[in-house]
Amino acid sequence: MMTKIIRDNRNEFFSDLRSKKLSIAMCHGVFDLLHPGHIEHLAAAAKLADVLVVSVSSDEFVNKGPGRPVFDLETRMRSIEHLECVDYLIVSSSETAIPNLELIKPDYYVKGVEYADPSNDVSGNIR
Repeated sequence: MMTKIIRDNRNEFFSDLRSKKLSIAMCHGVFDLLHPGHIEHLAAAAKLADVLVVSVSSDEFVNKGPGRPVFDLETRMRSIEHLECVDYLIVSSSETAIPNLELIKPDYYVKGVEYADPSNDVSGNIR
């Protein structure tokens, strides 16, 4: 299956997906300069559930320093779109993943190992 970008009727789409009793894993991030660590993270997340949804931060909410993101939102999404382990992509038009978590209601919210130590969570939102 090719990755599908969900832009319209998001509430209806994810409600329908949940009604099918499929387990959902969600990853969220900037995914600028996509690297092997990202790919391994997404592949591992995909193994946790029937469906993997990736939420990608829109350009205006990327706080990675000057000149970032290197690639704009559409380019970053096109890169992820080619990964077989990703089922659906959604834009995050918010400073945090919380609105998309509330919309999608995933069974698993999967973050990288760098967030295992709560002191690394500068946003205070992972918990």
